[in-house]
Amino acid sequence: MALNSGVKTKILVIDDEIALLHSITAYLEDSGYVAFSAENGKAGLEIFARENPDLVLTDLHMPVLGGLEVLNTISKSSSDTPVIVISGAGELNDAIQALRFGAGDYLTKPIADLQVLEHAVNKALERKQLIMENKLYAQRIEQSLKILEEDQIAGRRVQMSLLPPETLTVKDFIFKYKIFPSLELSGDFVEYFAITEDIYGVYLADVSGHGASSAFITVLLKSLVAQFQAYYRINKNGTIMSPPQMMQVLSNEIYAAKLSKYLTIIYGVMNLVTNEFTYGVGGHYPNPILVKADSSAHYLPGSGFPVGIIPRVDYQAQKTILNSGEYLVMFSDGIMEIMSPEKNLDLKDQALLDIVVKSKGDIPTMLAACGFDPEKKVQQPDDITVLVVGHN
Repeated sequence: MALNSGVKTKILVIDDEIALLHSITAYLEDSGYVAFSAENGKAGLEIFARENPDLVLTDLHMPVLGGLEVLNTISKSSSDTPVIVISGAGELNDAIQALRFGAGDYLTKPIADLQVLEHAVNKALERKQLIMENKLYAQRIEQSLKILEEDQIAGRRVQMSLLPPETLTVKDFIFKYKIFPSLELSGDFVEYFAITEDIYGVYLADVSGHGASSAFITVLLKSLVAQFQAYYRINKNGTIMSPPQMMQVLSNEIYAAKLSKYLTIIYGVMNLVTNEFTYGVGGHYPNPILVKADSSAHYLPGSGFPVGIIPRVDYQAQKTILNSGEYLVMFSDGIMEIMSPEKNLDLKDQALLDIVVKSKGDIPTMLAACGFDPEKKVQQPDDITVLVVGHN
């Protein structure tokens, strides 16, 4: 195994149970890794400093120096190095504490099947590889941003090139949107894309702040989603199909990028055969609006933490049916900024429902009713985005 082509991956195993230590290192070597072994934490840290391994497996309770001390030292000196802790059955609380201190995973003794251990190792290394790639990608984008800041118009063209066509008709469904940035570059982003012939992914994201730094996050967001589109095509990895899983991945990766930015998002999957729309909400306001064929409308349920503030967030899936003659409308929160300032949020929420119903899915009509005229060269206080998914 290798993190980089042509270089074998190095793993350090620390455990005071000699038989288990030898068994694990032998198994890892047979699996193609370079394995180092240490019988206590002190010896393990000496090897760590000398060999700079790609991953560490450590027991918790050992003589001389325990696993928590090892984890703490590695976290401070090499935070990108994944650590998997191995705990006895009665040490679950210690294992949980280790996870809080930054351990990537934990395994419980006895390890009856070493394939379970290898699976955990592979997952930890895959995550490290993705973080490394994202950091490299972030560095490249950061360099590009310096150029974009010198030429905002060119930057706008680059960002616009990443967006889907403003209108897309697939079978009996129509996807359409409009984005109006408050600055040249937008922190809002939308996308709709084919996962399979009959299933489309769709999302609206609103990055904190405005301008170039927020626009960079939209580029990173598109890149991450594109990776999981590719994973589905290559090995049928189903993450892209599951709004909770996809949003959790996005939250983890944007948090890990340490860019001091977060985003709110509505991420959904539209089945063009069953008419089912499965979606998740990550801190986004307002919620999606469903307009029924009888011209009634309501906000769809759903809530969740914004994406990228903390890792390991659990998101919930919501479902609705989009029947013929019905449509979904999603806004970024900038729409509330341009509505009558004397109205409180409850009144604005109701007014927005009425506007959406009367517009019959026409975006310019919605915007005009909200008080926004894109032809007027007046800088609005926030980016404004509208996304519509309709079933003809």
